[in-house]
Amino acid sequence: MTSQVTVGLDGSPESTAAARWAAHEAELRSASLDLVHAEEWLENPPLPVATTEERRHWVEGILRDRADELRREHPSLEISTRRVGGLPSSALASAAKDSDMLVLGSRGLGSIAGFLVGSTGAATIAEAERPVVLVRSADSTGTRAVRDRDRGPVVAGIDIHRPCDRLLAFAFEEAAHRVCPLIVVHGWSPPPILSYAPILDPGVQSEMAHGIGMAMDEVLSPWQDKFPSVAVEPRVTIGQAAIQILDAATGAALVIVGRRIRHSAYGTHIGPIAHAVMHHAAAPVAVVAHE
Repeated sequence: MTSQVTVGLDGSPESTAAARWAAHEAELRSASLDLVHAEEWLENPPLPVATTEERRHWVEGILRDRADELRREHPSLEISTRRVGGLPSSALASAAKDSDMLVLGSRGLGSIAGFLVGSTGAATIAEAERPVVLVRSADSTGTRAVRDRDRGPVVAGIDIHRPCDRLLAFAFEEAAHRVCPLIVVHGWSPPPILSYAPILDPGVQSEMAHGIGMAMDEVLSPWQDKFPSVAVEPRVTIGQAAIQILDAATGAALVIVGRRIRHSAYGTHIGPIAHAVMHHAAAPVAVVAHE
């Protein structure tokens, strides 16, 4: 399968930032870049579009202009453009089904770190079975250089008690492509009884932490063997998982969290840890679907 990075475009500064990030990512992966516009994606179109013909010209202009700009910035990068129809979240998820990842722009919370994830973005994350990366605009125009915020480590939050091979594969690949350290975080909380009566056995909590640390090493060992060039820093910390991941993510180039794939009559959802991290992390956030 040819390596490809797909990015959703809607003409906003956020999608411009996402396209620039995606172009840099495609170069790191020696992949092609696919610029996609999902029809009726816009909740608040930046320009009034009165007719279907005017809208078509406007969308074609967005795709053409962004592709031309990225070709100037990345002359060796193979770039394609296309329009997709249907329910926007499904259309974007389907457009990226054979890609390494889908990249979406997300509005930042002003001076506060984090994202405002629109309904389409959230629905796309819940539907997509490929990694989805949220990138927020660094300023009102989306023009801040990607490399200025792309020098930190990759941070991945995992649950050592559940299978997470897809997440770890993505995390190690990202760290290898970027030639940067990988911080792997597992947050845990002691049983409530230890909070009420720790004096009964002061060593219990220490023993539990040691056991969890050994379990983390066991999970990471085969991946370290597969990616010997990646410097890995395991962190087993007491506290809510999302808070521990966000704390480790300060200065990160990319934060990676998982979303369990659930086939339920109630539909798909993102999960509380992924939801918290993607709404509060300053760095781009990748949500990786896994069993």
